Amino acid sequence: MPLSGTFLADLERIVGAEGLVRSAEGRLVYECDMHTFYKGAPDAVALPTRAEEVVAIVNLCRRERVPIVPRGSGTGLIGGAMAPLGGVMIGTNRMDRILEIDLTNRCATVQPGLINLSLTRAVATQGYFFAPDPSSQMVSSIGGNVATNAGGPHCLKYGITTNHVLGVELVTGTGELVRLGGKAERPGYDLVGVAVGSEGTFGIVTAATVRLLHVAEAVKTILASFTAIEDASEAVSAIIATGIVPAALEMLDAVMIRAINEGTGAGYPKDAAAVLLIELDGPAAEVEAQGERAARICWARGALEVRVARDDAERALLWKGRKEAAGAVGRLAPTYLLQDAVVPRSKLPAIMRELIAIGARHRVQIANVFHAGDGNLHPLILYDDRVPEELERAKAANEELLLACIAMGGTVTGEHGIGLDKAKNLPFQYADADLNFMYRLRRAFDPDGIMNPGKLLPSHPACGEGFRPARPRVPEGAWI
Repeated sequence: MPLSGTFLADLERIVGAEGLVRSAEGRLVYECDMHTFYKGAPDAVALPTRAEEVVAIVNLCRRERVPIVPRGSGTGLIGGAMAPLGGVMIGTNRMDRILEIDLTNRCATVQPGLINLSLTRAVATQGYFFAPDPSSQMVSSIGGNVATNAGGPHCLKYGITTNHVLGVELVTGTGELVRLGGKAERPGYDLVGVAVGSEGTFGIVTAATVRLLHVAEAVKTILASFTAIEDASEAVSAIIATGIVPAALEMLDAVMIRAINEGTGAGYPKDAAAVLLIELDGPAAEVEAQGERAARICWARGALEVRVARDDAERALLWKGRKEAAGAVGRLAPTYLLQDAVVPRSKLPAIMRELIAIGARHRVQIANVFHAGDGNLHPLILYDDRVPEELERAKAANEELLLACIAMGGTVTGEHGIGLDKAKNLPFQYADADLNFMYRLRRAFDPDGIMNPGKLLPSHPACGEGFRPARPRVPEGAWI
């Protein structure tokens, strides 16, 4: 049902005419996130600048039972920041200030629209940085990172977003402004941990207090190439088994290497079936010793080449290739499905063999780039959306991949979140009792069900009980 003129007038009084997007053309900009497969334009977009305005918007929507969709930079990959039911989208882009930098307590408090990399740049000259580094960190917002519990290449050593959030200011679905956690450890339930990763289903983050870390004394970046992706996978397990915890440990396959070299000029070895990008940081002597051990392990696993970045410029070029991998794939196909499922690190060789088999079964090309150190896969299933049968084959391969990861003891997501994309898969990972508990917890924050409806949890009857879809048929012998 379209929003009434009275409702829109009330909304405009809260954010001003310049803070309200009403035109069809303007709203079209907000119809999807980076996962363009899911689309749904809101009936209006409100762009507040203060927490008090967010409170007023939520209370207005609650009074009229209008759905609310929170949105940051729109860089998500799960269909989480689009409006399948219409309603009001609350964009936090204009709430982009650093409210406080407290180096004594090694933390900062920021508004949700602040770009991830902007925080590190603000404290870099003083020797600090913000650790979570999604590949979209140049454009993604910290509020969105908090909502999806985002990760990144360097989260192997430093942890994902939840490990760096000390407190949040949150406007719940009841219209209350609450402050959870803070600079000091507080007794009681870990409500910050509950809020981080809730994908806007509890409320809208209006501020976050996050950790700042000291920049390491030394950094060493190593590129190792292999003739077989299984050899690279074995090298990953061997490096971790020695007790080395790299800051980052990334793997790319031959398809991705070709796309990156053509798109970015990163200079990855052209004849390799796989490359590892290994980054070590810490005290200089420790980094030097660990670098030598990691190189020996790679050589022992049949490496073609082990190359150490000579300076910051070469290191930046190697990382440019990795950070721009998803964009570079556009040279191979007009569209792709990107996943971030996880398997135990020891299962990497097995899941890579299964990925190859899945691609062959469904006649799709799969380019692989992933956080190998923690088993977080990022397969890009390539297809042409102008050819309907290619889309269906890509979707079938995608679903089979997720089930394969669950069967190997993994999970459907490591850092991108659930959104609309993977909500239907959660019953394959959780029991009914687990899902029903999550429904009840969600209702405690949002009793009217207006906050980002349809996201994160599977659809369920009005009573709030979960449902369990039929498990899809899979090829005999898969995942063995």
